[in-house]
Amino acid sequence: MAPKIQKSDDEWKQQLSPEQYYVTRQHGTEPAFTDQYDPGQKSGRYQCVCCGAMLFSTENKFNSGTGWPSFDQPLSEDALEKQTDASHGMSRVEVTCSTCDAHLGHVFDDGPPTTGQRYCINSVALKFEESHEA
Repeated sequence: MAPKIQKSDDEWKQQLSPEQYYVTRQHGTEPAFTDQYDPGQKSGRYQCVCCGAMLFSTENKFNSGTGWPSFDQPLSEDALEKQTDASHGMSRVEVTCSTCDAHLGHVFDDGPPTTGQRYCINSVALKFEESHEA
């Protein structure tokens, strides 16, 4: 596995918008139903906005009705790291980028039957790359 990408707060602030910095580096959450990606979007992959690591595919995106982009699985288990998040008076599983430790969102066990997982991800933590395959 490649070494982690590490930057100072000032370097991240120069690279990211204030909202991207808040969500990915300060473990924030974007408001619900502000998903910047159209549910009918063309096929492609979602990258980490901080480092460009490939994280999710449109093939695994579904409408959970929660107000955040939801996926039933990542492109690979190695793309993400999971840790317990006990903030806000509840126990959840936080999901971060394994390449740069960017906070992406959380994973829950109430997803579709294919995997039973719902990766609830902040859209500002993602960058979309459209697939141009025929």
